[in-house]
Amino acid sequence: MRESDPTKDYLLTWDLDQSLGSFLNPAARLRLNTLDFSDLWDEEESTDDEGINSCGESLVALRGPPAPPPLPPVIASPLTSTKSGTTKGQTLKLHWRELLTLAPLPRMTHFGNQTIWARLEPVHLDTNRLEYLFVSKVNCTSFKVFSGKKKQLSVSVLGMKRSNIITITLSKLPPPRLLPPAIYSMDTSVLDREDVQRLQVLIPTEEELSKIKEAKSQNPDSPLAPAEVCLLTLGEISHLKSRLQLWAFALDYDSMEREIAEPLFHLKLAMEQLSDSQTFKCILATVLAIGNFLNSCKARGFELSYLGKLSQVRDTHTRQPLLHHVCVLMMELYPQSSDLYSDITAVTKAGKCDFSLVQSNFTQLEALCKASWEQLKILDKADEKRERGSAEKRRGGGRDDEALSSQGLLRQRLPKVLKECEERLKVLRAVHRRVINRFHSFLLFLGYSKATVRETKAEDFCRIISNFSLEYRTTRQNILLQREREQQKNAPKSPGPNTPATRRKHQATPTQEDVEQRRLEEVLRTPDTTPRFDMTPRHRRRMADIRGLTSQKLTR
Repeated sequence: MRESDPTKDYLLTWDLDQSLGSFLNPAARLRLNTLDFSDLWDEEESTDDEGINSCGESLVALRGPPAPPPLPPVIASPLTSTKSGTTKGQTLKLHWRELLTLAPLPRMTHFGNQTIWARLEPVHLDTNRLEYLFVSKVNCTSFKVFSGKKKQLSVSVLGMKRSNIITITLSKLPPPRLLPPAIYSMDTSVLDREDVQRLQVLIPTEEELSKIKEAKSQNPDSPLAPAEVCLLTLGEISHLKSRLQLWAFALDYDSMEREIAEPLFHLKLAMEQLSDSQTFKCILATVLAIGNFLNSCKARGFELSYLGKLSQVRDTHTRQPLLHHVCVLMMELYPQSSDLYSDITAVTKAGKCDFSLVQSNFTQLEALCKASWEQLKILDKADEKRERGSAEKRRGGGRDDEALSSQGLLRQRLPKVLKECEERLKVLRAVHRRVINRFHSFLLFLGYSKATVRETKAEDFCRIISNFSLEYRTTRQNILLQREREQQKNAPKSPGPNTPATRRKHQATPTQEDVEQRRLEEVLRTPDTTPRFDMTPRHRRRMADIRGLTSQKLTR
C-alpha cells in the first residue's frame, strides 16, 4: 500500500482507525478476488482537507519554509513570426476558464507534487497560419453549437392473480413436500439462487394462512388447490423470510461486491492511463498554446471540460473545426503520438458507470451484512428448539428427515461465511474510500480547484474525456484517409495493356511462351539435309517398279 519512498515514510504520517489499520496490514490484503488494489496508499484513507490539517504543521517543522512555486513554462515564440514589429490581428476567442496561477498541491500524491500543467513542454506554432485561419470577421462573430373421470373439486381461497402466480412459479420448483428440508439446510443442490428468489415471492401472509386453514377445517374431505397446498407447506417453516434473506445474501455477496469493486477498479486504472499518456499531455500542450495565441494571454492551463467544445469552434476560411487543426499539429509536431482513444480504454469503461449507484450499493451491502448477523442469531435460537423437539421425537421412535439432511450444508457454514463477508467488506470499504480520495487528488493534479473537485462526478469527468478521445481518433483517421487518397491521386498512372508503350515493353521482355514459339519457327524453317531410308518391303518395291515399266511401254 505504501510506496517505497523513504521521504514519504517520515514526512507523511496518517492515523487510521485501529481495527481497520490492523486488518489492512500487510498491503497484499487489499485484493478483491482478481482485482488488485494493493497500490492504494495509507495516506488516501483521509480526505484532502484532513490531510492538510493533520500534516501541515509537521511538514513545516521538518521542511522549513515552503518552497516558492515553480516558474511558469515559457511559451516559445513561433518560428514563422520573427518580426518584432508584427502585431496580431483580431482572432476568434476560446471561451474557456483560464488558470492564471497554479497553486501547489496540498500534499504529495500518487501523481506527484505538481499539477500536470507545470510539466507540459512548450509547443511551437505557426502563428501566421493560425491567425489566417481564425481571423475574426465582422459578419461571423458568433457560431452555433449544433376427457375421462370427473375430477373432485379442490378448495381454493386465493385470488385468481395470486393463484396463477403461485402455479406458474411451482412449475419451476421441486414438489412442495421437498421444499422444507432444502430450506432448513439451505441445500444449493436442490434450490439455486433463482429458486430462492422465486420462493421469496411465494412467502405467505398471515391472512392467507388463516383463510387456508379455515377453508380446510370447513371442508375436511375436499383437497386443497396446489397453490393453497404450497402456501400452507411454506407457512409451517419457522422464520421463512429470514431464512430466505440470509440464504440470498450468502449467494449474492460475490456479485454485489463485484458491482462495487469493478467500477472502482476501472476508475483507478483510468487515472493511471491518463497520467501516463504522453499523447494526452501533448494534446493539452497544443490546445493551450493555440488558445493562448488566439486569446492573447498567458494562461497556465484550462479546465478539461473545454476539450468537448473543440469540435464546435471552426476557422473562418476553410470552416474546419479546431479539433481538425489540433490533429494536424499533433501529427506534424508529434508523429509518434497515438490516437489516444486506444490508450485510455479504462476511461471509457469508467464513464459508463454510475458512481452514485456504487455508493448506494455499498451502503446497502453494509446494511445487509449487519442484518444477516441478526437473522443468524434468530435462526440459531429457532433451530436449537427444533433440534430438541427432534431429539424427543427420535426417542419416541419417530424420524426426522429434515434434521438428518441439514448436516454439512450451507446452513452449518453460515457463521464462517458471514465472517468472511465481513472481512471482505472491510477491504471494500477501504478500497472505496481510497479510490474516491485518489480521484479528488487527481482532479487537483489536473488543475481543478477544490470547489470544482467537490462538484465534479467521476462518471461525468470520464465521459467528457472518453467522448473527446473518440472524436480525436475519428478526426485523426479522416485526416490520414484524406492524405492517402491524395497520394494515390497524385501518383503516376500506369499505362494500359493495349497502349504502344505496353506492347513495346512486352516485346522488350519476351515471355517463356514467346521464346518457345521462336524456337519452333526456327526448326520449321531449317531445310532437311539428313538422308532418308526407304522402309517399304522389297516385294512392294518390285511390284511398283513393274507397274512403272508397264505403264511406260503402253504409252509408247
